[in-house]
Amino acid sequence: MSQTDSAAAPPPSAPPHSSPDSSDADTAALAKGGRTNFFGFVLRLVARLPFLYIAGRWYGPEAVGRFAFAVLVIELVAQLATLGLKRGLAEQLSAPGADPRITVWDGMFVAFLASALGSAVLFVLPQLMYPAGEISSADRWMAGLVFAIAGTEIALAACAYRFDIGATVRARAVVEPWAISLAAAGFWYVSPADGLMLSYAAAMVAAFLTALAPMIRHYGGPGVWRPHPAALIGLARRNVPLAAADAIEWGTRRLDLFILGQFTSPTIYGIYYMAQQVASLPQKLKTSFEPILGPVITRNLAEKRFAAVAQQVSQVGFWIIAAQAGIALALGIPGEAVMGLVGPEFVGGAGALAFLLAAEVVAATAVVSEAALVYVARHRNLLISLATLALQAAFSVALILIAQSMGLPPLYYAAAVALALMLALGFASIAKAWLLARILQAPVNSLRWALVWATAGAAVLGWGATKLPEWAELLIGVPVILGIYAWLIWTRGFGPADRALFKKHPETAEAAAG
Repeated sequence: MSQTDSAAAPPPSAPPHSSPDSSDADTAALAKGGRTNFFGFVLRLVARLPFLYIAGRWYGPEAVGRFAFAVLVIELVAQLATLGLKRGLAEQLSAPGADPRITVWDGMFVAFLASALGSAVLFVLPQLMYPAGEISSADRWMAGLVFAIAGTEIALAACAYRFDIGATVRARAVVEPWAISLAAAGFWYVSPADGLMLSYAAAMVAAFLTALAPMIRHYGGPGVWRPHPAALIGLARRNVPLAAADAIEWGTRRLDLFILGQFTSPTIYGIYYMAQQVASLPQKLKTSFEPILGPVITRNLAEKRFAAVAQQVSQVGFWIIAAQAGIALALGIPGEAVMGLVGPEFVGGAGALAFLLAAEVVAATAVVSEAALVYVARHRNLLISLATLALQAAFSVALILIAQSMGLPPLYYAAAVALALMLALGFASIAKAWLLARILQAPVNSLRWALVWATAGAAVLGWGATKLPEWAELLIGVPVILGIYAWLIWTRGFGPADRALFKKHPETAEAAAG
């Protein structure tokens, strides 16, 4: 066991049990944050669909593919530039004697320095963002977006520590998706060649400003703050395992794009990217709980309430899986009709869409388990993440080579990398849940039999819906699938603690926030 793991892990004696009052307050806080962000998820879904339609129908799969690869590289550099503070900031703020304002602005300054370095590399070597085709001056300046993305993550993490989930909803679910949708439509008439990248830039800057305002309201401006080099170096060094874990988790959702790009054309790449964007809609449900789950876990760990942490991880994991499975069924069963909305050229991505949606469901346990592991076993969590990434790469290449040997068309390569992602994330969920349960000495299990019954019922009705005309498949089939699934989950799977997600308890929520 590493030194960091040993210092953070609980002692082998039986963990103390949390009081009913504190447990109820934590559940209420998690439910309140989940409700707020679920509303944000719905807003983001409604706002993101116009962008997918405009990008697919107006710009076409080749332009989408070029845009997707540039965004992949920019967001990778931004992820590294956060230095793990997306989740590590809560731990820094919980440290005894920490000055919240100084801690937040230290984090923002460190991210700025790392972003400046990353932006300089991309500006000098724009071929990293655009490996194919000509590079315009506007393309080169996209490197400057790194800090806007990294700064947004840190500002929202700071707001989440104060239980201000509304800041995330406004930045991520309202401003960002509507800005990119409206800008993509506008730039099509002004500069169609650069329209997608310019709309992305507008959305990232708008989201950053939207996140910065509430952060300043909570913590104040930099004021008399001055950088402390020794403290900043120590902050960066302590967060290396977290930064690596964040980058690897991010990488598992982008490695499929990178590998596919080595075997196919920009057109196939663009089709897969669109399937990934549709599949990422339920992924936002996981991020709905991340801002509130981190602060709750860190405070319970500080109080050595390990059984409570295990219960919270299991509870949130079930909420996420239950919601994601319903959305995956509703989008995956009529997959050809869903992809056809983006454009007729994208219908061939329905197979990849089905595997990507399944991958989001199996990944939920890994995500919520990691929310605790990054504090109690960050190095071992990092090793599991590295193993997951290696498995994904191996599975992806092997399945593509098998498809090539069978003479299958390139669209099957897209399904191959999606299947590889699903298998790798399944391994991560099993391994991380097992490790967390062993450390906390309490069971961590987000699966329930009700998920099987609800999935089976929705699948039967969904199969019938695919026999309808395409318009009826979407307008009638999707609501029917969601309806029967929700009814079965509610009646067979949800207990009193689960239904807290849909009830308001202001007293306990305020207690948790305090």
